Amino acid sequence: MDLLRHLRHFVVVAHELHFGRAAELLGMAQPPLSQSIQRLERELTVELFDRSRRQVRLTTAGELLLGEAEELLAGEGRLRSLMGQIRAGELGVLRAGVPPETPAVTLRSLLDGLTTRAPGLDVELHELTTAEQVRMLAERTLDVGLVHHPVAAEGLRFGAPVDVPLGVLLPRTSPLARGRAVTLASLSDLDLVAAPRATAPGWHDHLLAVCRQHGWRPARVRPARNPEFLFGLVLAGGGVAVEPAAVARREPRMAWRPITEAPLAKRTSAAWPDRSAHPAAAMFGQLAAEVLADAEPTAPAPPATSVPAERPWPVLFDTTG
Repeated sequence: MDLLRHLRHFVVVAHELHFGRAAELLGMAQPPLSQSIQRLERELTVELFDRSRRQVRLTTAGELLLGEAEELLAGEGRLRSLMGQIRAGELGVLRAGVPPETPAVTLRSLLDGLTTRAPGLDVELHELTTAEQVRMLAERTLDVGLVHHPVAAEGLRFGAPVDVPLGVLLPRTSPLARGRAVTLASLSDLDLVAAPRATAPGWHDHLLAVCRQHGWRPARVRPARNPEFLFGLVLAGGGVAVEPAAVARREPRMAWRPITEAPLAKRTSAAWPDRSAHPAAAMFGQLAAEVLADAEPTAPAPPATSVPAERPWPVLFDTTG
């Protein structure tokens, strides 16, 4: 027996005290409505309406049931609304990962956006490398993350990607900083300062492959997990880094120059499990893409002949296929 449906019928009849008008309000014929009330009475073993006169009246049982029924139906409405908010990702706890190098202003925009779109959502933000995020997503100890591509992992769904242009980060005193752009081949005597391979294996291997393809085989790859350590290694001389222009603005002694013959971009997107995903994962991915796109800096333009005008920052790999 669908008790809630029969109670809804009862409440309308109880307020109208007329089966014909109640049937019209419920959008049903009167005979099925009468049968619904009779079935409810049999189920509860009481008479809810006094039908002995022309005018329908509530019995004592009906009067007492009306308040209880309205409260129960209101509770059902609240329950359905609550479940709807959960399905929409507006409530609950979302465990999200972001790369350690994510700028504070980007984190602020992301958190503000989440608060606006889902004020009832409790977001647990974790500072994690791409490799750590991929592992935790597989273990289901993380709901969604921001990863650097390419990512060789099964069972993940990716949000819209954002490409951030990269260039060479070097000391302002370096002779290479005198030009508007540099070639990778011109870095042949220098080491590469980069995040350890373990943090994002796919991106690390891709970067080295592009460097070798364009004439730069770094004698050493010096690992640097955080920007301050990276700055120190680059300023010490003998090494350069390949980073977004925004990184250079954190250190006034640094210069950033685009790469002429092999423009590079770091592709970042949200990632979450493709099965039993958190209801808010896709919303987080869409918001993250918007925030990252808005945060992308305007980089110094390279010489006009070196980069196609229609797409100044082509990506040298494709993670969509």
